[in-house]
Amino acid sequence: MSGGGVTEDGDVGFQIAPMVDVVFVLLLFFMASAGSQVLELELNISLPSGRTASAVGGVPTTPIIIDIMPDNQVQMNNKVYDSPSSKELPELKTWLKETIAKFGDKDPVIIRPDPQTKHDRVMDVLNAASAAGVTKLSFG
Repeated sequence: MSGGGVTEDGDVGFQIAPMVDVVFVLLLFFMASAGSQVLELELNISLPSGRTASAVGGVPTTPIIIDIMPDNQVQMNNKVYDSPSSKELPELKTWLKETIAKFGDKDPVIIRPDPQTKHDRVMDVLNAASAAGVTKLSFG
């Protein structure tokens, strides 16, 4: 029997050197991945309180949803406002002003354009909402 770790029947004995190499590679991997983790303490996020509107003392908001059709018609609650060719949208602007005057601007306005709607018409609705004094606006 020679000192090379091979037995008489041809088996190679347990080699410790490759196992040490694997352990060092795993150690290196875990050290590198631990250094790239972002600590949660570094993230500045303001989470909502979880209180309901009744606990806060207010009434839950009801969004005002404005739909813009592909044929340039602007409607809310299945009622069409102004003609498709009107760029100023006076009926929509008047309705929004009256609503804000009556209930305040706590209700958000959501604009839902059809995918086929031209961007010019979306800009017309945005301009009318801005002229009416809408401060909470988003797209749906």
